[in-house]
Amino acid sequence: MLKGISPLLSPELLLILAEMGHGDDIVIADGNFPAETMGQRVVRADGHGVVALLNAILPLFPLDDFVPDPAKVMQPVDAATPTPPIWSEFQSAIDRHETRPFPLIRLERFEFYDQAKKAYAVIATGETAIYANLILKKGVVKVE
Repeated sequence: MLKGISPLLSPELLLILAEMGHGDDIVIADGNFPAETMGQRVVRADGHGVVALLNAILPLFPLDDFVPDPAKVMQPVDAATPTPPIWSEFQSAIDRHETRPFPLIRLERFEFYDQAKKAYAVIATGETAIYANLILKKGVVKVE
C-alpha cells in the first residue's frame, strides 16, 4: 500500500496507468463485458465497482482535453431502454476530478467494442449494473 493512493488500485493497474501515454484509451468494464475477448491487456478488479475504481483512477489520470470526447459509454441496444442510472455517477465522478466539463459521449454497442479492442487495456470489474462500461482517453499530466 502507498500513502495517498487508493487501495483499490492494484500494483498491476498502477503500472498500466503509468505506462499509458497521452491519447491512449482505457476501458473500465462491468462484469458482463467480454474483457478477455476485447482487451489487449486485461487487469482484473473483481469485487470492485466501476464508480469506485473511477474515483480511484481519476485523481491520477487526467482526461485528454485535446479531444472533444475523452469519456465514452455504450449506448443501450434497445432505444426504449432508459439512460442507465450509473451514468450519472460516472458524470459526477468526472465532474469532481476534472476542472472542465467532459460530457459522456454515447457510442453504439459495436462501435464501443471496436474502440475497446484498440484500447491500451481493459479493467474487468465485478460491477453488476447494466451498461456500466466506460472508455477514458488519457491526457497530458501537467506538472505545475
